[in-house]
Amino acid sequence: MGRDVPALVFTREDRRRYRVKMQECLDALAQMLREARFESERPQVGLEIELNLVDDDAEPAMRNADVLEAISDPAWSTELGRFNLEINVPPRRLTAGGPDAWESEIRAALNHADGRARSVGARLITVGILPTLRQDDIGEDALSENPRYRLLNDQVFAARREDLRLEVDGVDRLRAYADTITPEAACTSTQFHLQVSPDEFAPYWNAAQAIAGVQVALAANAPFLFGKELWHETRIPLFEQATDTRPEEIKVQGVRPRVWFGERWINSVFDLFEENLRYFPALLPLCDEEDPARTLDRGDVPELGELTLHNGTIYRWNRPVYAVSRGVPHIRVENRVLPAGPTVADTLANGAFYYGLTRALVEEDRPVWSRMSFAAAADNLHTAARYGIEAPLYWPGAGEVPVPELVLRRLLPLAHRGLEHSGMDDAWREPLLGIIEQRCVTARNGAVWQKEMVHRLEATAPIGRHEALRRMTELYIDYMHLNAPVHTWPVD
Repeated sequence: MGRDVPALVFTREDRRRYRVKMQECLDALAQMLREARFESERPQVGLEIELNLVDDDAEPAMRNADVLEAISDPAWSTELGRFNLEINVPPRRLTAGGPDAWESEIRAALNHADGRARSVGARLITVGILPTLRQDDIGEDALSENPRYRLLNDQVFAARREDLRLEVDGVDRLRAYADTITPEAACTSTQFHLQVSPDEFAPYWNAAQAIAGVQVALAANAPFLFGKELWHETRIPLFEQATDTRPEEIKVQGVRPRVWFGERWINSVFDLFEENLRYFPALLPLCDEEDPARTLDRGDVPELGELTLHNGTIYRWNRPVYAVSRGVPHIRVENRVLPAGPTVADTLANGAFYYGLTRALVEEDRPVWSRMSFAAAADNLHTAARYGIEAPLYWPGAGEVPVPELVLRRLLPLAHRGLEHSGMDDAWREPLLGIIEQRCVTARNGAVWQKEMVHRLEATAPIGRHEALRRMTELYIDYMHLNAPVHTWPVD
C-alpha cells in the first residue's frame, strides 16, 4: 500500500477490469518463475521502522506532515495516522560493513530525524503502541493527509457497512467501536526484509511462519492501549480487528480476514499470490496501462502493478513481495510480526535472531514445518502475543515449553549457526544474540518493563493511569536514546 493513489469512486467496470488485470499479472509471474528471470546472486536484507510522534509532554503529536517536511529525506514517509512516520532503511548485504555499520547507519538516521522533529515541536519514539494514545485521538481527523489513506478507509467501510468492533481481554478489558480505520495507526512495527531466490522462498516463508510466535514473545512491546493493560503484544489483535472488512455474518461463514496468518505451509511463492486473487476482493481496483504479457515478450520486466497493489492490501504477518530494482525483478519475504523498538540495539538483535534462525531451519534435513502443524504455528503467535516472554509455546520434539527455555536450549544455537553460515563471525554474532540470551535469562523485554514501570508509578504516587503512562513514556524515550538493551532498563 506504499504507492500514492488518487481520490476517486470505483465503478463495477473498474472492478471487472482489475480482476482481469490481476489474472494477467499472475500469469506473467508464473511465466517469470518458470523461466528463472529473478535476481538471486546478491541476496540482501532490508528494514522498515514505523515510529510515533509525541510532543514535549509525551502526548501524541499530530504533526507528521510538518516533521516530514523538516526531515526532507526520501527515505522517510507518512503512515496511516498523523502521529506516525516510517523510515525505509536502504537494503544491504547482511554482513556488509562490519559489526557496527548497520547500527550506526540506523542510529544516525533516527537521531537526525529526531533533531529535525524537535525543530517543529515533536519527538520520535519507537514503540509497538504509543502508551499515551487515548481513544479520542483515533478519529477521522487523525488520518494522514495523503488521499490513499482516506480512500482505503472508505473502501474498508464500504465492505463492512458497519463500525469496527475492538475487543481485547487482558488484565483489563477493551470494548470499543470505531468509525474509521485509524485504530490501525496505533500499531507501529518493525519489518525485516529478506531477498531470496524463488526456489528458496517457500522454505524461508515456512520457517518465518514457524517462528513467528517465538519472535513476538521475545520482542513484545505493546501492553497498553487507550489506557488499558491488555496483551503483552496488543498490536497483534488490534491490527487484526482494525482492518477487518468482514461484518459478523461474513466472519461466521469462514471468510478469510485481510490480516491473515494463513492456513497452510506452501510450496512456492506463487501459492500466496494465487491465494490473494482467489480469496480477497480488491479494495483499490486501480489499473495500470502496462500489458505484462507484451512486456515479457519484448524481453522487458513487468512492474505487475495490480498484483503488487492488491498484495499491499492483504496484511499477512509474513508477506511475499515482488519488486523490480535496477531493471531486475526479485522476491522478498517481509517479516511483519515485530513491534517497533525499544532501541536500535534491540531491533538489530531481533533481526539477527530472525535471519540466523530462519537460515538454520531452512538448512535442516527434516524441516520444522514437516514436523509441526500449521495450526500450532498460528496458535503460538496468539499465545505469545497474549502472554509475552514467558508464554508456553509448542515446538516439535520439545512439546509445550516456556519461551526462555525453548530459545536458550534449542533456538539460540540454531540462530548462531545460521548467522555463521551467512558469513557473520563471532565478534558480530555474540553481542547481537547475547541480547536475546539475556532477555531470556532475565525474562524481560519492552512489555515487561512498561508494565512494571507503570505499576511502580501508580503504587508510589497518587496519580491516575494516564499520568503514569505519560511519565513512563518520558522515561522510555530517555532510555531509548541511550540505546542500552531493554532488559537492562531499571524500574526503581
